[in-house]
Amino acid sequence: MALGGAQPSFLTKMAKSFVSYGVPGTYHYSEAVLAEGFEAAIELTGDKSLAAWYKNQIDDKVVLEDGSIYDWNLTYYSLDDYRIANNFLWWYRRTGEEKYRIAAHTIREQINRHPRTPTGGFWHRQPNYPNQMWLDGIFMVDSFYATWTKYFDNDNTTAWDDILLQYDNIEKHTRNTTSNLLVHGYDESKVAVWADPETGAAPLVWSHFISLIEVIQLWPEAHVGYDKLVTYFTTLADGLLRAQDKTGGWWLIMNEGYPERQGNYIESSASAMFTYGLLKGMSLGLIDKATYLEPAKKAYGLLTERFVSINQNGTINWEGTVAVGSLSSNGTFEYYIGVPIVRNDYKGTGPFMLASYEYETWAAHA
Repeated sequence: MALGGAQPSFLTKMAKSFVSYGVPGTYHYSEAVLAEGFEAAIELTGDKSLAAWYKNQIDDKVVLEDGSIYDWNLTYYSLDDYRIANNFLWWYRRTGEEKYRIAAHTIREQINRHPRTPTGGFWHRQPNYPNQMWLDGIFMVDSFYATWTKYFDNDNTTAWDDILLQYDNIEKHTRNTTSNLLVHGYDESKVAVWADPETGAAPLVWSHFISLIEVIQLWPEAHVGYDKLVTYFTTLADGLLRAQDKTGGWWLIMNEGYPERQGNYIESSASAMFTYGLLKGMSLGLIDKATYLEPAKKAYGLLTERFVSINQNGTINWEGTVAVGSLSSNGTFEYYIGVPIVRNDYKGTGPFMLASYEYETWAAHA
């Protein structure tokens, strides 16, 4: 589906399509990411019917009237489950209903109890991944941790310092200073099968671009961490620009020398996340339009042309997303390319909707 002429609202079309497909309604992180796409569509259009449908999803299936979270386990510590708290706070700010704040507070308290590495980083999950920090985990927990702190505990310097520590750990252990990209994670104990025996780092590139852009918007500018986080973001933006394929997208495995390897492919969720990050980074003034606007436009064009498909009834699909990428594996190239590619994966659809919000907002004022 190519760009050209009058621009269709891919954001609106995707939101309405997924309403028609049906969404289960759980606190799983993939649904939390898709829900952020719905939030973007509501913000852009003011669509009351979409807002009502989305609220019903949360009220009937996730947050109970007393603020408890359906089927929540207070003794299970997995960063993957914490992302949904962002959506709870979105509804709290929109409605003022206390149950959403209570539900978010449950997860905030769980963060206080979450197991940590010797240097203070959050384990990705207990007991599965002891002393391991993954970039996925930064995305799952720290955006919410920062949002909660901003709205309810803004003067708590200790909390801001703790959030910064998570990014500092990731920066220290996963940055490739040649490419400016980041590997998928690290094992502080250096015993995982994929861990470098000297650094503990995983071998292949991943990213937490969206997490950085989310947290920077919340960060107190007077705090020393603000400039550090901006530098982490702009350095990663440079690496992503250099890693962008001539088609406008990004490869599943971006390490130098890997794009040419048989089995590698342009992956849609990463391409959508990076497109969103570049567009949002420009709108916030963190990166310059002279350098990044044309690459971002090319990237968004690829998303709509290659990864959006149309059904006979006019609904649209999101294609080309890898089902999962996990360091529960051996971390090899063969593992990553062997994971199935799926249609309408929420982890890809949500970022595309966020990218569409930024692109459509920019295009309306260009």
